[in-house]
Amino acid sequence: MIGRIEGRLLEKQPPEILIDVQGVGYEIHMPMTSFYQLPAVGETVAVYTHFVVREDAQLLFGFADKMERGLFRELIKANGVGPKLGLAILSGMSAAQFLNSVQNEDISALVSLPGIGKKTAERLVVELKDRLAKFGQQQAIAMPSDVGNKPMDAIVPLNDAKEEAQSALIALGYKAVQANKLITAVYQDGMESENLIREALKAAI
Repeated sequence: MIGRIEGRLLEKQPPEILIDVQGVGYEIHMPMTSFYQLPAVGETVAVYTHFVVREDAQLLFGFADKMERGLFRELIKANGVGPKLGLAILSGMSAAQFLNSVQNEDISALVSLPGIGKKTAERLVVELKDRLAKFGQQQAIAMPSDVGNKPMDAIVPLNDAKEEAQSALIALGYKAVQANKLITAVYQDGMESENLIREALKAAI
């Protein structure tokens, strides 16, 4: 199994990156919580990885630290949770926030994530509460939830930063209209796509 990769960061296209390791480029999918910690393109980066082999693809998932990777591995063991949903969960919440939500049985926080309905949230709590105890209790980072109350039922035209942010949210499981609403609600002139994704994901919780 490929457990860690270190090399030069060639591309950052959330939620994917490309790392050059001695002439070989590794495409890696990352949760946005880890993506935010990446250095600039061209710099050296090291990520912990989890390798997934399917009939139709071989995929690498990357994480900023071992704890987030460990949490991802526990998530994809849960009934009905695949790598894509695991990635979405860890993009919408930090590892500490997810741990707190499970330990406190905060169903409402979990259902705010894409692809998580009430039944799935309840099942995650039941299946993971004891298993995640080994990660220890951690204080969740408070995140703002008030993103404005403007009506936004239709998809509006997007600039380049908004288009990149919307593509990232859709890749993480959000519907196009929902992604557009979140992006439009938090967008400010001059925002780069990475900050826009960060604020949109905060607004979803």
